[in-house]
Amino acid sequence: MTLLANGKVVTPDAVLDPGWIEVVNERIVGVGEGIPARPADVDLAGRIVVPGFVDTHVHGGGGASYLTATLEDTARVAEFHRSHGTTTTFASLVSTTAEELERQVVATADLVVDGVVAGMHLEGPWISEARKGAHDPACLRPAERAELDRLLALGRGTIRMVTLAPELPGGLDAVRRVCEAGVVAAVGHSDADYTTVIDAVDAGATVATHLFNGMPPLHHRAPGPVGALLEDERVTVELIADGMHVHPGVIAVAARSAGADRVSLVTDAMAAAGMPDGVYNLGHRPVRVENGLVMLISGESIAGSTLTMDAAFRLAVQQAGQTLTQAARMASTTPARTFGLTEVGALQAGLLADLVVLDSELGTAAVMRRGSWVSGELTKENL
Repeated sequence: MTLLANGKVVTPDAVLDPGWIEVVNERIVGVGEGIPARPADVDLAGRIVVPGFVDTHVHGGGGASYLTATLEDTARVAEFHRSHGTTTTFASLVSTTAEELERQVVATADLVVDGVVAGMHLEGPWISEARKGAHDPACLRPAERAELDRLLALGRGTIRMVTLAPELPGGLDAVRRVCEAGVVAAVGHSDADYTTVIDAVDAGATVATHLFNGMPPLHHRAPGPVGALLEDERVTVELIADGMHVHPGVIAVAARSAGADRVSLVTDAMAAAGMPDGVYNLGHRPVRVENGLVMLISGESIAGSTLTMDAAFRLAVQQAGQTLTQAARMASTTPARTFGLTEVGALQAGLLADLVVLDSELGTAAVMRRGSWVSGELTKENL
């Protein structure tokens, strides 16, 4: 049993100041405002407690990549992001050959079953060449039912999201097939017009993969994917809140338009997150990192990010004008709800004790996952 008290506890609806949280084993058993009934085991000393971050779009970090689909690399990526507050992560794969994608899906499915990561996200290969970003154009292809069925079967229920371009041949049928399988269909890396995107949402698509990136910009006579996805209340929109993919002012506009219950902060991080500038690989494509910005060496496309979720949360509050409660919903509650993750995403009795302790500057001081400190343990001895 652990009782944390005397801090700002951020719930989906309010900031409890002072607030307290009681944890027994791996679950939260109580959350309240004021002074708890017994002395605290951990005095938060005014620190801020938010729910563990839920990052549903991430490729790597800490010098490793989910794309290798090995236990060593996958665990290394997950551990790196946990140290920055991400207690729930999906492994996002990118466009590659049919044979390699099958290998990655089979291997990653085992790692999801073993609990190393919470799910799998297929970003491509069924995307638009015109909006491919850093994806290898040689690996892009229309969605064929046979390949989609094969991958869904190989995933054994661990594939949680598929990003595709609905304007491609068979695109709308692919959206329907993904949804029939109980998987979230996302519109991304798409050159579709407004009407086609609405058709995709009508077919079941519920997520916008990194809104604004990998799609034509919003135009007053051709709203395209941005207009359709931002306006439709059925859609959760991802935002890469690093200040480079999307300007903080645009994040503020999108958040105001959609509301915190429809915005999901993601990192889209690749192996270079947490590492020095230099040359890395995204899959088999070489990229260069300068001042934290990742670019293809051949071409002018941004190629993932070096973002962590605590930095995304901080930018949302400090530069995009979001309240602590709004940012916590965007970084935890909304993505958890979008993917039916019913045991995480909020500081609430009965849920898993996944939480992040932030200092006054919104830097990560400690991380608890399932009731155990996994980074920066807070005890009476080290406060």
